[in-house]
Amino acid sequence: MSQPAGRILLASRNPMKLTELRRILAPALPLVAVLGLDDVPPYDETPETGATFAENALLKARDGFAHCGLPTIADDSGLAVDALNAMPGVLSARWAGRHGDDEANLLLVLAQVADTPDERLGAAFLCAAALACRTGETVVEGRMPGRLVREPRGEHGFGYDPIFVADGFELTNGELAPERKDAISHRGQALRALAPYVLAAVAD
Repeated sequence: MSQPAGRILLASRNPMKLTELRRILAPALPLVAVLGLDDVPPYDETPETGATFAENALLKARDGFAHCGLPTIADDSGLAVDALNAMPGVLSARWAGRHGDDEANLLLVLAQVADTPDERLGAAFLCAAALACRTGETVVEGRMPGRLVREPRGEHGFGYDPIFVADGFELTNGELAPERKDAISHRGQALRALAPYVLAAVAD
């Protein structure tokens, strides 16, 4: 078995997100050991107070690198609904008030667009992925346009995946096989764009 060529930190302890991020990164970083926050000594994490996905991603990446000394990747992502003036946006994970309550967040969005005509249910998933390392910082972004549906469908994914259908598809993100979603998703786009910078950081 090949030995890891280096180590990087993914600044998350959300198990579903870590699984997805590792799956996306694996083809580009096959010999790199990818650690999560539960794999390193705990540290005080800076609150996500940024006004944009990019600002929040950088906050988390800087924290990880400063405390662990490892090249650190962090992402911030969310759902922008046209009829809600691009909200919940950076508040996506805590839209219903408590961070990470996927079902409550999803149901609140559905309630808020209940009277919105189907043709105005346009939305997009947005992601900013940041890398902080010894040689500097890099931020890249991905966007997955689509529309909302009124009832959750599918058992895959997490967050708002069960109510989001990407442009050109009929299945929700929750119904798509994980690898199929990765190929078109906002996170997939961002992390694949970031991968060459990560390789350079590991090799440095």
